[in-house]
Amino acid sequence: MPRTRRIPVRRGALALAATAIYALAAPAGANDKLQELAASQENWPMQCKNYDCNHFSESTQINADNVENLAPAWSFSTGVLNGHEGSPIVVDGMMYINGPFPNNVFALDLDDPNEIVWQYKPKQDPAARSVACCDVVNRGLAYYPGDGETPPLVIETLLDGHLLALNAETGEMYWKLEVMDPAVGQTLTQSPYVVKDKVIVGSSGAELGVRGVVTAFDVKTGEQEWRAYATGPDEDLLLADDFNAANPHYGQEDLGVKTWEGDAWKIGGGTNWGWYAYDPEEDLVYYGSGNPAPWNETMRPGDNKWTMSIMGRDLETGEAKFAYQKTPHDEWDYAGVNVMMLSEQEIDGEKRKLLTHPDRNGILYSLDRTNGDLVRADKMDDTVNWVKHVDMETGIPVRDPEYGTRMDHRSKGICPSAMGYHNQGVDSYDPNQQLFFIGMNHLCMDWEPYMLPYRAGQFFVGANVWTYPGPKGNREEGTGSGQVKAYDAKTGDFKWSVMERFAVWGGTTATAGNLVFYGTLDGFIKARDSRTGELLWKFKLPSGVIGHPMTYMHDGTQYVGINYGVGGWPGVGLVFDLNDPSAGLGAVGAFKELANHTQMGGGFVAFSLDGESPYTKDINTGEYQANPGSGDSDSGSAAADGGNDDRQASR
Repeated sequence: MPRTRRIPVRRGALALAATAIYALAAPAGANDKLQELAASQENWPMQCKNYDCNHFSESTQINADNVENLAPAWSFSTGVLNGHEGSPIVVDGMMYINGPFPNNVFALDLDDPNEIVWQYKPKQDPAARSVACCDVVNRGLAYYPGDGETPPLVIETLLDGHLLALNAETGEMYWKLEVMDPAVGQTLTQSPYVVKDKVIVGSSGAELGVRGVVTAFDVKTGEQEWRAYATGPDEDLLLADDFNAANPHYGQEDLGVKTWEGDAWKIGGGTNWGWYAYDPEEDLVYYGSGNPAPWNETMRPGDNKWTMSIMGRDLETGEAKFAYQKTPHDEWDYAGVNVMMLSEQEIDGEKRKLLTHPDRNGILYSLDRTNGDLVRADKMDDTVNWVKHVDMETGIPVRDPEYGTRMDHRSKGICPSAMGYHNQGVDSYDPNQQLFFIGMNHLCMDWEPYMLPYRAGQFFVGANVWTYPGPKGNREEGTGSGQVKAYDAKTGDFKWSVMERFAVWGGTTATAGNLVFYGTLDGFIKARDSRTGELLWKFKLPSGVIGHPMTYMHDGTQYVGINYGVGGWPGVGLVFDLNDPSAGLGAVGAFKELANHTQMGGGFVAFSLDGESPYTKDINTGEYQANPGSGDSDSGSAAADGGNDDRQASR
């Protein structure tokens, strides 16, 4: 089960000075600076851009009228293959970028991105690779801006269960924690979430019978502040005294045990490795808990609370104010960890503070984020068939028994598949148009459960799955498995919709220039007019995309950037050379054509209008300057070791 262990590290002078103030309380509003950074279009300081997680930029230099002139400005290779999810972060003219295992981190000076200011190469247990569910991905870095006493920090998760903070100025390790244990199947693939003076992180491993947990640490010291589980007794779940008071029909006391048979909750899944959002006015942090374990529903009778739930927790105490379970007693691996996007909209004549969440199960949910009221529950596509509709009074999905699962039976044509009509991608919301832009999968499946014993650290799934494109795609060719849609949460309508050859796994980014950007598995970055869906621009990248685009301003130029590097769950067949259609938890058959369109790579490309960059503005930028008076002689050079065994500095 999860544990937290501090790892002693050697510190630089700056970090040692900070040790003396570890016990002091943070000043009020210490991390308002993170919100200020997010408000500037020069920065992209969080994976979601801001606390609302709307993935939206106010920048208009690149817009629907001139986006056709976008061209590559500069690029960077991470030196690693496998899937590159997430995106870099940008703060004050510096870019911080990482990649999949071994989770190397690089700091680039945007005045001359050819210069790696520092690089950190962690040493971690390679055995963690064997318990990673769906490739050895990492969903990106987080940033803490410092408070005058603690330096700015770059926060990273490692696949082998460590959480660490690096000095953003030097790359030196500031603190390191062991928070998960790969020996029992726990790994870390999530981007950590920094809010105020806390860093929040969940866990991966539900496919190995891990019990889901979310933990908050003091971002300055690494000290644990609170920890809450998805299953088990109320005291472990940290339920507030008024938990679900506004919606008692969702369930309240003792359900983390009573809705499980025996002790099944102890190995019951509910991990959260997706995305968070935060409302400073409510002081609530929002996220989704994942699928119950095992996938075979026969082995865990009951509603299996509080897996598959949207959670609203008090930031300071961790207490859950509300939880809404989207898929009680999940039968299809519809892990509910997807992105949470916050907005304020008028619904039926009433201004509501919304949380909008595109779920794996094919439903777009909007909740009142102050109390968990269910406001909307719309199908992402008319081909969703496991559920007829969601009862808006109870919040319970009305299932279609034809697409249920049971032992000794192969259920066919279930839509969506276990990969969902949406997965880990980060989507976007344009507050000007009041539209959400959803990058989707269009995947269905056959499902056949089987019995298996639980063994710690081994896969605990219990179902064979065959995945293929949905009815609007081409099952025989293995194409037509992606969609992009513009969704209006006020009405439940889709303003426009387009199909893609493969699943749009990484999500979308919207800008005030009436653009929506996204990457494709076959290796394109595309821009569409966010008002109409019209394709305006695309560029072929070295490898397929499973991460999300981002944008920033630097020295008067707007850049749009994206990670490339095919992999993740949809790319496991290509990455690991698998051929059985049911391999890769059903993904191999769904993406059998992917290898005919892209191959592995790993890096980042930035684009600008006409390819403008530091090197076009001044061709001498980054040029080698010989030592004065050196002539043609070999002057030699010297390199100094930065001290930390895990760190290699370039200057």
